[in-house]
Parts: sequence; C-alpha cells; structure tokens
Amino acid sequence: MSSKTFPFSDLIRKQTSVFPALDDADVILERRDAENLVLSRSERFEAKETAIRLLARTIAIIAKTNRNLAEEVFSEELPWLKWLPETGRTEAVTELLDHLIAGADTGLFTPFARDLIAWQHTAEIYAQPELARRLAGPFEPDDFTEVTRPGGTE
Repeated sequence: MSSKTFPFSDLIRKQTSVFPALDDADVILERRDAENLVLSRSERFEAKETAIRLLARTIAIIAKTNRNLAEEVFSEELPWLKWLPETGRTEAVTELLDHLIAGADTGLFTPFARDLIAWQHTAEIYAQPELARRLAGPFEPDDFTEVTRPGGTE
C-alpha cells in the first residue's frame, strides 16, 4: 500500500485533488507547525489495525512462551541492536517486548513506537565511538546553554 503526500492547505483549498487520492492510497497531509496527519478510508484503516493487533498478539504469545525466540526475532529484525553494549541490548529487547505485549493487550502502540525510536537513536550513538565518548562527559560549564521558553522564563 502506498501513500500520497499533499500540503495540508490542499485539503482546504483543493479538496478535489486530495479526496480522490484516497481511492488507492492513504493521504499524508504535511503541516508546517505540527505533526503531519494521515487520511485513510475506514475499511483500510480497520484492516491495518486488525492486522497489527493480530501480529502484536502473535508476537506477545511467542514472547510469553519462548522469550528467547522473541528476542532472536527482534535482534534479526532490528540490526542496529548490535551497536548497543550487551547489557543495553538485553535491556532494549526486554523493554521493546514488554511495550509490544502491553500494546497487544491494550491496542495502544505509541509507547512501543517511541521506545523503538529512542533505542535506535541510542544505538546510533554507540555506533559512533567519538560521539559516545563526548556524550559520556566529563562536561565543561561552557558545554551548557540556558534555555528559556519563548515569551518569558520558566
């Protein structure tokens, strides 16, 4: 399934170009100052949601009965895990599986998705030894900058 991308303003000004695109694809509406939005036909959305929950439940069942197999699958499907130190790799797989199992039980996969991105970024830091050394410290006072909210302080 592919998607088509339109500026958000097209939804308001050129609806006739956006809505027909939904016949064979989901539509991503790009917004400048906020997260992008996705439009999908309800049948397609419900089919994806059903499939994702079924797949997540399947993995959850495997993880509950054979945790080692689930960890092997994650390690194979997430090649960036190899950049993490062994303890970090174990922690990442455990957290990701736990979030996925909770998502399968609740239908809420956002914590899993956020954790997946966070662990991948962590692994990418370890893949660059110089960056990992700089982020480990020690830090000089000049390394820090005071940040205030626009329009005032805290």
